[in-house]
Order: sequence, then C-alpha cells, then structure tokens
Amino acid sequence: MVVGIETSDDAAVYRLDSGLAIVQTVDYITPVVDDPYSCGMIAAANSLSDIYAMGATPLFALNIVGFPIGSLPLSVLEEILRGGADKVREAGASIIGGHSIDDREPKYGLVVTGLIDPAKIVRNSTSAVGDDLILTKPLGLGIVTTGIKRAKVTTATIDAAVDLMGTLNRGAADAMRTVDVHACTDVTGFGLLGHLREMTAGAMVGARVSLSKVPVISEAWGLARSGIVPGGTQRNRESLREAIIWDRSVAEDAQLILCDAQTSGGLLIAAPKQASPALIRGLQEHYTPASAVIGEIIDDPRGRIWVDP
Repeated sequence: MVVGIETSDDAAVYRLDSGLAIVQTVDYITPVVDDPYSCGMIAAANSLSDIYAMGATPLFALNIVGFPIGSLPLSVLEEILRGGADKVREAGASIIGGHSIDDREPKYGLVVTGLIDPAKIVRNSTSAVGDDLILTKPLGLGIVTTGIKRAKVTTATIDAAVDLMGTLNRGAADAMRTVDVHACTDVTGFGLLGHLREMTAGAMVGARVSLSKVPVISEAWGLARSGIVPGGTQRNRESLREAIIWDRSVAEDAQLILCDAQTSGGLLIAAPKQASPALIRGLQEHYTPASAVIGEIIDDPRGRIWVDP
C-alpha cells in the first residue's frame, strides 16, 4: 500500500510492481439537478475526479445505485445510468458492472479503478513552502445547486453549473502532468478551504489565499447573501474555525463561498512558482479557462490558512 488513509488523500494506491500501481476510489451522490441524464453525468465526473487528482488514468468503473423502484419510473434510472456511462466513456474508461439497492432517495456514483506509475503519484500532502496554489474551476456550485432546489437560480446559471459539474478534470490532470507539481487534491464536499486544510495539515505547512483572486460563479454571491446555502457549507465553516485566520474585511458571504461544499469541483494544485505560468497556460489550453493562482503555501507547521481580501 503506497497511499492509504493517513493523510485523507483522494484515492488509495496499491503498488503491483516497480512501474505500475492501482489507484482506486469510491464516491456517490444524491441528485443535484432535476434532469436524470445530467445527474448521472455529474455523479460520474465527480467520482472520476479523485483519480485525476492523483495524476492517474481511469481504467474501469463499477456503478453504485440506490433507486426508489416503487415511486419513480425505471426510465429515470435508465437516463441516470446513460449519463454516467457516457461520461465514463468520455474519460476513456468502461463501466463493467455494479450493484443496486431499493432506496427511498435516488443515489448514484462509481467505484473507479485507475493506473499510475508509482514514481508519478501526486499526493495531497507534499506541497512545499513557496508553492503557488492554482484552482481550476470556480466556486459556488453547492450554493447554486441549493438555489436550484429552491427555484432561485436563472436558467443561464443552471446551464453553466451543469456544464461545470459535468466537465471532467481530465484536461486539468493532463496539464498537471506536463510540469513539476508538488501536490494536488480535488475540491468537493469539504469546500476549497476544507480540502486546502487537508493539504496543509498533511505537509505541516500553512497557506495564504487571496479572496479577490478566487474564481466564483457570479450568481452565488447573491444567493449566499440571501442565506441560500447548503448545510454542508455551514458545517465546513464551523469545523474550520480554529484553522482559518480571516481578514476582518472578508464578509460572511465570502467565508461561506470559500467553504462551499462543491459537487464535481476543480483541482487545487500546489506548484513551484517557476512552474505555475506554464501550468496556467496548459490548463487554459485544456479547456479550464477559469484556472487561476489564488494563493501560496507558507511556513506554518500548524497548517493554518490566512484569508486576505
């Protein structure tokens, strides 16, 4: 076992020989949008993201399904599975099995197995002081999907959010492989600062984030100010109370956005400053135009995070 649970990394890694290792992860979610096909597509992209965060290539996947057989038509399930299959196919992998149960609330996701050279594993716990922090997708997806459930979001933002959540982190992972990055994680349920905290704690370093540099879905700001925020986002902020040093000018809505529980968010990459310009260019060429340097790794063995305006 090369990577286990010790540093809360994105996937497990098991070395087969000196040049080959298996990377494996599991993730599933409840619906975040109304359209069943989009739900399946988003859930699959979300599951595949852990493989990409490790720098690995997905090989095959198994479906995990919970579905209320007595209350929803099977055509809904068919569309969910079709969306998932199409997204896995886009990743160059195959779904070769799975398991389902009768459940009151629909749930869908994947067990994903990938491959990597053990010498090329990208962990979440190996960033270094002086590294730039690069984020590849905008924040606010959890707040926006909560707004969708309450019919408070415009059609344009719904479409943009579905597109973002359905976008594989494959391009970001491809760009990451072209430069010497030190660490990576994907930004999902614990939010940007929650996953960054795992990175800093694992490496015994600190971080500084500039709010003004963080890409955010524009409509998420108004939703946050109106209190349309998922419970997971609120819990994230509460759990990080001792780890985050907020500048006095960082308002509550901004704090919630930085802690927002994402579904199929982007990658958060720690790269040496001399490598980050080439990485940003590569990310933009691989269809991640929102990619931005949002902060840096600093010296702090306690793993704390400073948030500046």
